[in-house]
Amino acid sequence: MNPTKPPIVKSNLTFFIVINILGLIVAPIYGLIFGFSAAAWILFAVLLVGSGMAITAGYHRLWSHRTYQAAWPLRAALAFFGFFSIQNSILIWAARHRVHHRHVDDEDKDPHSIKTGFWHAHMGWMVRDWPTSEVDFDQVKDLKRDPIVMWQHRHYWTMTWLLNLGLPVVLGLAFGDLLGMLLLAGAFRLAFSQHCTFFINSLAHTWGKRSYSDENTARDNGVIALLTWGEGYHNFHHAFQADYRNGLRWWQFDPGKWLIAACSWVGLARELKRTPKFKIQRARLQMQFRQLRERLEQAGDAAPTWRETFDREYQQFKDTVALWQAVQADRVQAGADALRDRWRRIELRTRYKELEFRLKMQARRLATLQQTVTA
Repeated sequence: MNPTKPPIVKSNLTFFIVINILGLIVAPIYGLIFGFSAAAWILFAVLLVGSGMAITAGYHRLWSHRTYQAAWPLRAALAFFGFFSIQNSILIWAARHRVHHRHVDDEDKDPHSIKTGFWHAHMGWMVRDWPTSEVDFDQVKDLKRDPIVMWQHRHYWTMTWLLNLGLPVVLGLAFGDLLGMLLLAGAFRLAFSQHCTFFINSLAHTWGKRSYSDENTARDNGVIALLTWGEGYHNFHHAFQADYRNGLRWWQFDPGKWLIAACSWVGLARELKRTPKFKIQRARLQMQFRQLRERLEQAGDAAPTWRETFDREYQQFKDTVALWQAVQADRVQAGADALRDRWRRIELRTRYKELEFRLKMQARRLATLQQTVTA
């Protein structure tokens, strides 16, 4: 990135200063002295959850990555609550995000590369007119055909200020808590929710484990997931960005995944994309082999027997992957008509399960080998 800093975007800087002072300093002080009405707390909760889901389940997983298809009522609701996030329109957000994934960590192309610094990744990329922040609408030609996306884009800033100011004012006057409503449901909610989203670009590329890939800085961290509506499982997401899930395990905090799944049960979402279990296991094992190889190299001549075991395990891993690719080829060759045959489907499913089990058992052996080599 060019070391010469570009000019400050005064509107963005002014907004961030005002909203953070009001939200993170004035609002807590006001709350401690005067308290907030129940109505202010209810509006705060509704807008916090609604805008959070609009970003994670809408802007991110639906429109940026197309991980599922949504019926128009769900798309309309996600676009509507996107006004309350004040993170720009779906079209602009998705265009920048797709560039981020295509050029992740590239200081000259990634809009918020963590390699340019924590502050830059968190907020700095928005307060100066960086060339990397320019919007490339060629990235979102598909979204230009979505009438809901384009309606939101055309009316974004008018609706944003009308709703974010108008709704708290109207309800504040109605419930006799105008200042409390503006500070809690307006300023504090905005400052808090925006920082939670910004943590995805900063903390989720800094703190955590890389269990599926070390080709970029994205990390998995359950604590960050609590702050980012489940987006903290970021290493998994960068490895398998077409998957509608971020938290792979049922117990991992990922409300975006739960919302999408719930919507699919009532017909509002369909074609949910899931990465095959074998591909996920393969990625984890590749990382385990890489880590174990580094430990064996550090051990030097002290672990010749373990290197032989490592070579044997790695060959078995390659053989299992080759078998899986052969099954995939058989499935493609069989074609859709053949797969309608129940026996053929069961045969293929059994072969997949057997290969998944082989990887699962190998992962256990590698974990034991890692502990042994470390000891």
